[in-house]
Amino acid sequence: MSTALITGITGQDGQYLAETLHAKGYRVVGVVTGQRNPHADALASGLPFVELVGGDLADLPSLIAALEYSQPDEVYNLGAISYVALSFKQAELTANVNGLGVLRLLEAIRLVGGQDNPIRFYQASSSEMFGKVRETPQNELTPLHPRSPYGSAKVFGHHTTVNYRESYGLFACSGILFNHESPRRGLEFVTRKVTNAAARIALGLQDEVALGNLEAKRDWGFAGDYVRAMHLMLQQDEPDDFVIATGEARSVREFVQLAFSAAGIDDWERHVRIDPRFFRPAEVDLLVGDASKAHRVLGWAPQMPFETLVTSMVAHDLEIERRKLA
Repeated sequence: MSTALITGITGQDGQYLAETLHAKGYRVVGVVTGQRNPHADALASGLPFVELVGGDLADLPSLIAALEYSQPDEVYNLGAISYVALSFKQAELTANVNGLGVLRLLEAIRLVGGQDNPIRFYQASSSEMFGKVRETPQNELTPLHPRSPYGSAKVFGHHTTVNYRESYGLFACSGILFNHESPRRGLEFVTRKVTNAAARIALGLQDEVALGNLEAKRDWGFAGDYVRAMHLMLQQDEPDDFVIATGEARSVREFVQLAFSAAGIDDWERHVRIDPRFFRPAEVDLLVGDASKAHRVLGWAPQMPFETLVTSMVAHDLEIERRKLA
C-alpha cells in the first residue's frame, strides 16, 4: 500500500485528492495545523479514512516529524494562504506560508527521504504566477509576472521546486493549475460567493451581492478533474512541470449570468452591486491555459464542462439553504 501525505487536506483540493487516492488503495495522511483545528472534526466525519498528523508549513521541525511518522511515498503540498485578496492584507504571512513553506517542506523531504525509496513531491503552483500575461494562452514556458503577494510567493515556491529537483535530484513536480472550483469551494472565493448568493436570492433570503471586476476572465475547471492530474504527475518516469487548464476563458460576468440563470433568476443585473473594495490593487485581466503538454504526456483531459460545474455549484447551495429553512 502506497502512502500519501497531503498538506491543505481541509481544502477542496485536499478533500478531492484524498478521495481519489483512497479509491486507488492509498493510505492517506493529512497535515493539520494547530491543536484544535476547527476543520479537523468535519474532516474526520466526512473522510474517516484520512489519518491526521500535526504539522505547519511555517515550522520545519513539525514537517520533519510528520514525514518521519507517515513515511510517505508521495507528498502533495496543497497547503497555502489560498485567497488572493487576503494576500494583499497579509503579504508577509502569505510569503512565509506559500513561499518559504515550500522550501521548508522540500528541505524536510531532502533530510528524511531515503535513496532506496525516495519521496515524490507535488507542488501546487498557480496560474496567478503569470499575472500580467506575456502571451495567450499561457504554457509551461510563458514568462512569469505575478500581480499579487500570493502570485509572487507562488513563483518563489515554483522556482524552489525546480531548484531542489535540479540540485538534489528530488522527484519534484509543479502543477500550474488554473482556476478550479467545486461545491466545496470556500464562500470567500468569488465563484462560491456568486453561487451561494444566487441560491439565497432565489429563496428570498437576500436581495443583492456585492462584486468587483466583472470583466476579468479566467479559465475555470472542476477541482475533482484537476486532482487526477496531480496524481498522474507523480506516476511518471521523470519529474516535470505541467499546466492544467481547460483552454477556455470566461468572464466573471458570464459566470454570474449562468449561476443566476441556474437559480431561476433572469434579471441578474438588478441583484448585483459593484463595490470598489473588491477590485485588486493590481488586476489580472485574463488567464487561460494551454494544457497540451498534460494531454500529451499525462493523458489527462478535463471532463466536467463549465456549464455543468456552475449549475452543480448552484444546486448544491440551493440544497444547503433549503435545508437551513426546513
